Amino acid sequence: MQMEEAGRLHDQAEPQHSEKLLNLEPETAEALVLLLTIAGVRNLLEIGTSNGYSTIWIAATLGAVGGRMVSIERNMEKYRQAQENLAGAGLSRFVDLRLGDATETVASLPGPFDCIFFDADRVSAPQQLDLLLPKLSPRALLLADNALSHPEQISGYLASVARLDQTTHLVLNVGKGLSVAFRDLGSCD
Repeated sequence: MQMEEAGRLHDQAEPQHSEKLLNLEPETAEALVLLLTIAGVRNLLEIGTSNGYSTIWIAATLGAVGGRMVSIERNMEKYRQAQENLAGAGLSRFVDLRLGDATETVASLPGPFDCIFFDADRVSAPQQLDLLLPKLSPRALLLADNALSHPEQISGYLASVARLDQTTHLVLNVGKGLSVAFRDLGSCD
């Protein structure tokens, strides 16, 4: 995929961490799609759009079943790249792309979400998770990238997930580590 290679080359040449695209590894993207499909996800929130690489994988999966997603990015240049890449892939109609601080933005979102994908600032993820818990569907998938590559940064999030009732959690050794949690609170009926 051209976007995959362009992202890899960009990150190799970019010395400033905040300007890197930090796209998912292809095997992580494939695992993500498989999990979304198995879980029947239709309403997803992605925190950390970057240039839209993972967003494209997710939007293609959700769009095929009539689903939609919200994706949040705080960097204006990455946000613009994501807009262009989503339009180029013909997937813009499945994505509500938001520019802004993720914690502030999630506080204003109504939900419900079948899935949250944390792929940004790992340190803020526990606070974001707390804000999102009341906005989750009764059965929800919680995913977070970098669970193995940044253990000290993601430890607060992993501890928060471990404390959730009626939740099964594991970390997949794929890419930089994908934290996968499934919360089943039963039916709302």
